[in-house]
This record gives sequence, structure tokens and C-alpha cells, in this order.
Amino acid sequence: MDRDDVCVLLPTLDEAETVGSVIDGFHDEGFEHVLVVDGHSTDGTREIAREHGARVVEQSGVGKGQAVREGLTYIDEPIVLMADADGTYRPADAERMLEPIFDGRAEHVIGDRFADMEDGAMTRLNRLGNGLVNRAFAFIHGRDLRDILSGYRAFTRDSVERYSLRSDGFGIETELSVESVKHGTGTEVVPITYGARPDESETNLHPVRDGANIFLTLYKLAKTNNPLFYFGSVGSVSGLVGLLVAAYVGYDFLVNDISHEALAVVAAAGILLGVQLVMFGVLSDIIVTVNREQTRRLEELAEQLSPDRSSAPGASPESDQPPRDTATSEGSGKADHSGEHDDPVGTPPTEVGADGED
Repeated sequence: MDRDDVCVLLPTLDEAETVGSVIDGFHDEGFEHVLVVDGHSTDGTREIAREHGARVVEQSGVGKGQAVREGLTYIDEPIVLMADADGTYRPADAERMLEPIFDGRAEHVIGDRFADMEDGAMTRLNRLGNGLVNRAFAFIHGRDLRDILSGYRAFTRDSVERYSLRSDGFGIETELSVESVKHGTGTEVVPITYGARPDESETNLHPVRDGANIFLTLYKLAKTNNPLFYFGSVGSVSGLVGLLVAAYVGYDFLVNDISHEALAVVAAAGILLGVQLVMFGVLSDIIVTVNREQTRRLEELAEQLSPDRSSAPGASPESDQPPRDTATSEGSGKADHSGEHDDPVGTPPTEVGADGED
């Protein structure tokens, strides 16, 4: 593989001040395929991107996550290098990002912004939020990826096509991280330089609102990857509340001789609900573990039975023998690639060409 097998994906929204220099930076690094998915910018971002030689698509929806999901439907190259167009990520780090994939060590690479962060690149509030999210991810999903909210990523199209991506906003990075762990995708974290935004460039991130959405996304995704935590956390809270209410009812009855029949029912219901949710979480975790193991075995079997492996030199004794029926061998020996790039999300809208016409 080389740079011709890579498409640089840049989701944008009002990035006129920086998008041109970012595109030029990737071109200077040898990347000819640059796709800009624009979220209805009003500052001329699309026109500037075209002038600098990028392929431009105006997204049909809104949000960074929707832009990434839609952009994947336009990409034919086997490797995607995703970055932001705000000038905070350096195109010079692209080689470091792609090396694990080119060497066959990984299918998903995350750029660690905290390895080399310039002064002023991130506020204290954002640092605190990132730290909490990374710790929560490591606790819930059992894997420390150091910077799961990084927007600088490289991944193969084959791996991401197995993912179930639904986020429309900034939760897309969280989804990519969770799905990579969920599907056992080979993932590496590499150090990158994270720079400060230019003074004339404004961020589209709202720390409180988007941070809350990221935490909510992280928790919801635990339902299919760590159901014991998902149901067990709610069950534990319910059981704890039930025990506290039961303690109050018991204390008031024994000390003050006052009975609280209604509160006693509430306490019992809370304890029973908590126990049931924890048990359901345990059973769900067993089911997920078994399903994951069966899926792994099926994928291994599919690889062993794939046409490419069976037709490889030395794959089987029959491979050295001429086919008895030419028509049959030609029809069965070629893999059907007609649906190789079918869109898992949906049919993309009309692309905006370089001249601005549909």
C-alpha cells in the first residue's frame, strides 16, 4: 500500500480560514485524494476547498458524525485518514498515523493529542472533560486508548464497514473507539502534535453540551459491549435507594413506633428491581461473550473459505490441476465484487462537482 490507497477525509463547517492550508499540507505530503464533506458553510469553505484541489461534497444532514458517515459512502480507497480542517492536526504526522496500517500491525490508528500539545491548544475545561471521558472509557470497556476523542484517525474501510455508526455530532469519535474494541479491531495509539487553532478560526465545539452528549453516547454504547456495567449500574443505584428507604422505615418503626407502609413497598420494589437488573446484566454479559466468540470463529472460517485463499498458490492440491469445465471454473473462480462498496448507511446524495454543479 502507498499514499494512492489513502483518502483524506475532512468534515468542515465554516473553516474558510484554514481549510486551504490544510488541503495543501496533505497534498505536499503526497496525498492526492482529499475529500471535504461540508456541513452547509456560509463563509466560502466549499469554494476554497475546490480551488485547492479537493473533492467537495455538501452533506445532506448536520453534525460531524453525519458528515463522517456520509463521507465514507463516497470513498473507494481502502484506507481513510480522517482529520479536522481547523489546522490543529499536522499533515506531517500522516506518515506516523498510517505506518501501523501499512505494516499490517493495525486496522485502526488513533492520534494521541496529549503526547505533544501546544500551549493554548485546549482549555482547562476541555482537558478535564477529556480526562474524565478517557477514564470512563477505560473502566467501562476495559481498554485504555489514551485519547478516544481524538479526531485524527486512520482506519481501513473493511474494518469500519463492520461498525454500527449512528452518531450525528461529536460523539462519532467515541463510537469509533467503542466499535473498534467491540469488534476486536487491531488498534494502535501513536503520538501526534496538537496545535492551537488560529486566532481567526472559531471552534464549533460547545464543551458543556457536547461533553454531555459524549458521556451519554459512551454510556449508551456500553449496553452492547459491557451490559453488566450498563444494567448493573442502574440496578446498583436502585438497590441502594431501596436499602436507604428500608433503613429509614425500619428506624422509624423501631425507635418512634411509626410505620410507613407505602415507603416499605417502595423500598422493597427498589431492592427487587436492583437485584433483577444486576442479574439481567450478568446474563446479558454471558450472551455477549458467547456471541463474540462465535462471531470470531465464523470470521476465521470465512477467511479460510474465501475465494482469494482457495485460489492462492499452494492453497489446495486441486489448485494445480486444470479445470475440467472451463465455463464452470470461470464462473466460480471469480469473486463477485459488484457490491464491494455498497453503502451500509444509505444511498448518498448527489455530489457537488468541482465546478459547483450537480
